[in-house]
Amino acid sequence: MKFRPLHDRVLVRRLEQDEKTAGGIIIPETAKEKPQQGEIISIGTGHMNDNGQVTPLAVKEGDRVLFTKWSGTEVTIDGEELLVMKESDIMGILAA
Repeated sequence: MKFRPLHDRVLVRRLEQDEKTAGGIIIPETAKEKPQQGEIISIGTGHMNDNGQVTPLAVKEGDRVLFTKWSGTEVTIDGEELLVMKESDIMGILAA
């Protein structure tokens, strides 16, 4: 199924978090927090201002981003759990 977000929304796949701490302790699945990093899968057309002009988004497909803890709406597309969120919920792009 193809999905393209509208306006200033983006589709994000969460990046998996390490299963061990720096000290080597294995974190059980029930104690893990959901990761706040993800990869942009698809983007909308941009933010529309009061004059009806569209401003393109600052992120692009393939960018690795850091987003706020409670941001986005979880959706399941083709059996994969993804997030749809506004670009304003993204705190920044992670450098490679």
